[in-house]
Amino acid sequence: MTAIHVESGKQFSQNNLVRFPMASSYKIPIAIQLLTRVDSGKYTLDQLVEVTKADLHPGSGMISERFNWPHSVTPGVALSVRSLLELMLLISDNSATDICLRLAGGPSAVNACMKRLGVNGLNVDRPTSYLIADWLGVAMDPRQPWSTSRFDSIAKTLTEENMKVSSNVFDSDGRDTSTPEAMSSLLMKLYTQPILKSETKTLLLDVMRRCETGLTRLKGVLPPNTEVMHKTGTIGMTANDVGIMTLPGDAGHVVISVFTKSSEKPLPERERAIAEVARA
Repeated sequence: MTAIHVESGKQFSQNNLVRFPMASSYKIPIAIQLLTRVDSGKYTLDQLVEVTKADLHPGSGMISERFNWPHSVTPGVALSVRSLLELMLLISDNSATDICLRLAGGPSAVNACMKRLGVNGLNVDRPTSYLIADWLGVAMDPRQPWSTSRFDSIAKTLTEENMKVSSNVFDSDGRDTSTPEAMSSLLMKLYTQPILKSETKTLLLDVMRRCETGLTRLKGVLPPNTEVMHKTGTIGMTANDVGIMTLPGDAGHVVISVFTKSSEKPLPERERAIAEVARA
């Protein structure tokens, strides 16, 4: 974990240079690169993006639940860039995330953005569809178009032992990982530097403030009504929460990244540990 007091620059960290799977917290760098393209005029926030059946990916989300009918997506379904961004960050919608990643220019564009910003130790490498497939041990060829039916048919054949082995390999994979130091550095730049235009920065921080996942993590045991702009990540033995906390009594703000991995403790225990770190 890495915590930085914004106003004074004082820092506390532990295992701050260890690589951890970001899971869904990697949606923050994706959002920043996408909004960079909005700032440049490549897209507008109100621009509509068609959603097709090929865009419906496994994992959390409303889009697949609402539109993954047995036949096909209702013709004419389209969502704005703003809506896709909100679905990605508010409820961690994976289908919205993979569309946002495509609009952002793909993993290489996100990583180039991180390099421009001077954020070292954070990389985005796969859409959520392939990330989940690799975690489960479902062999999907990234050179081929995504096939949900193929994913589902292979996933049904996996044993618990298969998935445990794949999960252990996933936790040691360097792809889609970050050090706590790198993620906190990115959040610090977002909050204190003009890396985005005022409108898009305000939008991103507002959506993070309204994040609906992980309410028992960073926010879990903080004083009531403490403002936390954050994004969680959860997959297998990984549970994370990263964000910006407003301290009580005009004491300033803390940028904080708390990552866990390779823990077989029940999720509520891992979430409680994150909450206790935030309170400390």
